[in-house]
Amino acid sequence: MASREDVRRLATESIARGDATGWFEALYQSAAGTWTNIPWVNLSPNPLLVDWLASSSCSPEMHASGLTCLVVGCGLGDDAEALSAIGFDVTAFDVSSTAIDGCRSRFPRSSVEYAVADVFGLTRRWSGRFDLVFEANTLQVLPADLRAAAIKAIAGTVALDGRLLVICRARDQDEAEGQLPWPLTHEELNQFCAHGLTELEFECDLDEEVPPVRRFRVLYGRPCRLE
Repeated sequence: MASREDVRRLATESIARGDATGWFEALYQSAAGTWTNIPWVNLSPNPLLVDWLASSSCSPEMHASGLTCLVVGCGLGDDAEALSAIGFDVTAFDVSSTAIDGCRSRFPRSSVEYAVADVFGLTRRWSGRFDLVFEANTLQVLPADLRAAAIKAIAGTVALDGRLLVICRARDQDEAEGQLPWPLTHEELNQFCAHGLTELEFECDLDEEVPPVRRFRVLYGRPCRLE
């Protein structure tokens, strides 16, 4: 099983070669189908996503059949499948082709459109297309100098009157960044607001890991009309 230190070493070497996302494919290949060898894989939907879908924050209209949803860095597809199960027309992408093959193998009858894509080179077909965009834990594994570009790309997929739900490790502005996965600040996440989005809800709480990890869950919206 790959340890957190193994993952950090793999990521550091890839980033040093100028490839900030290529290490994901190497990691998924190394798992060789034994997916729980990857530290963050538990083969179930993100608990903070599940909680949000069950909350009053996710209005009944968001469960309406046919609304489009994009899952960023979908990994092995559990979040995408949870969103599909309540009626979203889901597109989910990951930079790792092995991960996407894993999604298709795990969910052979899925209605989710799984695709191999890099957040730094998203297809124009996805621009302003999605009623809901879900991003969990992708930004926190990107180097700080690349996050602004990823934030811009993700924001650009949100439709008019659409929503963006972001989940990540949390830290205060005056806290040290620490090691990968790098906790993000509220101020950093609010770069989304520079791309036409408005913060609608902000939560910070401890998750269910042992030991617990502090995480942000932030909901943004794109107004129907520009002010």
